[in-house]
Amino acid sequence: MSASTAPVSQSERAALADLLAQLGPDAPTCWEGWTTRDLVAQLVVRDRRPDAMPGLALGGPLAAWTERARGRAAHSRDYPTLVAELRSGPPPWLPTAWPVLDRVLNATELVVHHEDARRAQPGWAPRELPRPVQDQLWSAVRYLAHGREAAKPDGGLLVRRSDVPDGAAGSERRLRKGAPTTTVVGAPLEILLWVSGRQDVACVDLTVE
Repeated sequence: MSASTAPVSQSERAALADLLAQLGPDAPTCWEGWTTRDLVAQLVVRDRRPDAMPGLALGGPLAAWTERARGRAAHSRDYPTLVAELRSGPPPWLPTAWPVLDRVLNATELVVHHEDARRAQPGWAPRELPRPVQDQLWSAVRYLAHGREAAKPDGGLLVRRSDVPDGAAGSERRLRKGAPTTTVVGAPLEILLWVSGRQDVACVDLTVE
């Protein structure tokens, strides 16, 4: 399977592993306080420790368990091993390795963390992703907008794609009602980064009315 026809989850996993191998363990990321070692350890725990998943999804007291698992992974394995484990993905007996769930659960996570590593480095520029990939990311925006780390401006929140003609069906979504309304305009990847709490590196236009 070529990179151009591989599912987004697989192509992003490979690209992220390549980048992390290139950057080494001590490069910064967009997640404050995390190095590339911390980032890859988190993804390996997510892939391989089902007991850590509730902390990732729900936070609260469960997040402490997940953080301990991440810390152990970060310091008990050497960096090349962690990158290799990320590259190989979840073991085949875990549901997250099944192709359907892999595409649903892993694609967005890997795209966002790929940008966490990319955009913390000097000279980065936004990527121009193919339309089918942007469409898949657009479908995930509403879910990340309600996540634990989501941006939560006062009032309403409206998002609008800039990579399709104005007024195209499905190009605009109201994620929260209220006033004033913050409108976020950009490509789906950029909106996804903004709603997931990465406002400093998301290339979007904002208006508040």
